[in-house]
Amino acid sequence: MTQAIYDMTSEEVQLLTGIVARLCQPEPVSDLREEVFPSILKLLRADFLASFRWNRTTNAFEDPFILNQDPANIDRYLNWFQYHDPMSLKLRALWRPAFVEEVIPRKQLCQSEFFNDFLRKDGMDHGINLFPKGGERSAADLRVWRRASRPEFGYREIGLLGVLCPYLEQAEYVLGSDPLLLLTAREREVAVLVARGCSDKDISRLLEIGFATVRTHVQKCFEKLHCANRAELAALAVRTGLPSRS
Repeated sequence: MTQAIYDMTSEEVQLLTGIVARLCQPEPVSDLREEVFPSILKLLRADFLASFRWNRTTNAFEDPFILNQDPANIDRYLNWFQYHDPMSLKLRALWRPAFVEEVIPRKQLCQSEFFNDFLRKDGMDHGINLFPKGGERSAADLRVWRRASRPEFGYREIGLLGVLCPYLEQAEYVLGSDPLLLLTAREREVAVLVARGCSDKDISRLLEIGFATVRTHVQKCFEKLHCANRAELAALAVRTGLPSRS
C-alpha cells in the first residue's frame, strides 16, 4: 500500500498538500466540501463524488454534496434508494476507507435494484467509500466512483484516503452546517452567552450554575470546536447564526 501511494504526479502531490493545508486551517467555516472535495475527486482520479451527513434523529442520510451526478438522481436516493441501499450502512460501520466490494460481492451488487436503477443512471460502476468518525457525530462521508470503462480503484486510492482520514475527522466540525451541534445543550447555552460578551461570572449568575462549572463548559467548547480563546468561540457562534451581543 505504501508504494502505491507514491504513484502520484507532481500536480497530485500539490493537490494532496493543498487539501491537508486547507483542512488544518483553524478558522471555522460553514462547509469545506466545496473547497476540498473537488481536489479529492481529482487526486483519486475518479469520475463521481457524493457526500452526505448522517442524521441520528431520523436515521437517514441528508444534505448531499455532489460532483458530476444528476441532482434528480440524488433526490431519488434521498427519498427511496437510501432505504434500499445494500452497502452504505455496512461501509459506514467500518469507519475507514474501503472498497465497495468489501461489504457486498460484485455479482450481488450488479443484480440489485440499487445498482441498476440508481448507480447506473449516472454511469457509476465501481467505488470506494470513506465514513470518517469525528466528535460526537458522524463527519460528512465520501463516496467516490468511476465509470465502467475506467480502471478499478486500487490501494493507491485507499492509501490516499487513509492519509486524509484523520484530517477529515479533525475538521469534522467545519464540514457540518452547524458545528455547535457538537456541544451539549448546556455548552451551547454557554457559547451563546460568550457570544453576547458575558463573563464567566455573568454566565454563572444567568444560568444559576457554579463558576467552576461555567469554566468547565467553556473549556469543553474550546476543545470540541478547536477554538483557542473566547474571541474565537464568540466568532464561531455568530457565524453559525446564534445571537450575539446586542
